[in-house]
Amino acid sequence: MQDIINKVKKEYTNISEELNDPNISQNPQKMIALSKKQAEMNAVMEKITQYEEITATMKDNAEIVNTETDTELKEMAMEENLELAPQISILEKELEVLLLPKDPSDTKNVIVEIRGGAGGDESALFAANLFRMYSRLAELKGWKVIIIHSNSTGIGGYKEIIFEINAPSGTQPVYKYMKYESGVHRVQRVPETEKQGRIHTSTATVAVLPEVEEVDINIEAKDLRIDTFASSGPGGQSVNTTMSAVRITHIPTGTVVSCQDGKSQGKNKVQAMKVLRSRVLQNEQDKHAKEIGDERRSQVGTGDRSEKIRTYNFPQDRITDHRIKQNWSGLENVLNGNLEEIIIALQEEDIRIKLDQQTK
Repeated sequence: MQDIINKVKKEYTNISEELNDPNISQNPQKMIALSKKQAEMNAVMEKITQYEEITATMKDNAEIVNTETDTELKEMAMEENLELAPQISILEKELEVLLLPKDPSDTKNVIVEIRGGAGGDESALFAANLFRMYSRLAELKGWKVIIIHSNSTGIGGYKEIIFEINAPSGTQPVYKYMKYESGVHRVQRVPETEKQGRIHTSTATVAVLPEVEEVDINIEAKDLRIDTFASSGPGGQSVNTTMSAVRITHIPTGTVVSCQDGKSQGKNKVQAMKVLRSRVLQNEQDKHAKEIGDERRSQVGTGDRSEKIRTYNFPQDRITDHRIKQNWSGLENVLNGNLEEIIIALQEEDIRIKLDQQTK
């Protein structure tokens, strides 16, 4: 651990020196990036300082015990070390977690794509339930939800809905919290469309993509085909007669993104490009993960998007997360956005797996 601590301290010192360099003001982007990195490292540096201060005190006390002839002084030193030992143990565990390699996407905003799967109208209604769940979660966290594209059904469901979640200053980062939601969500209940009262099983898929800036990926204009068309609502009725909806195709990968929820063609194009960048980069990362083996797919929150991750069982008021084989009651409470307990359990399992991998 000491080698990692020394590396972190050196990095923090280098960042501080760069920020104190008068020439940094000539490069505002670099200054912002360094300031952000320094702020992220403040918590771990605080723990490192505590750890080193207590370690130094215990070392001094050990020297007193081994060299002093004054019995009372030796007893005081031994007593203080007995009190400090549990604190060192706690700090070591906290530092183990803080010093784990960070996911560079954790601080990013996200684009969420929800699509109805097996189950027809019922799956579309379940997709709407999931959208409401994440919208309520965002409300509780102080995040902002912006719908990018939606394809709704006449009975209040969504065949597809794509939206972004942004974290205003002072709120928790979104991707760090939301990345565990990607996968197939399954619901078991008596559907509103079922008159005979039978329990049906339906699914909806959720993809959570970190929002990608233009500087993060190079997409050339020559690789894009942009089509415009008139927006339409449920059942195909015209929403407006202007060609405001946009469809962008990334020719090299065949990735297609449509956006029609904005009122102007320009706004829809900007939103569609956000989704396109995130999808293209995610596909590249998924391809790389398959090339290097199963390590990434073994981690919580980074699995295949076709993986069944959670079941919402209404008759038994039970939610099961299949990745960690854990159950919770209070299904309606969770669908109202209260996901904290589930997310914490997933984060803890993710940390446990990463710690295990570090010790191998």
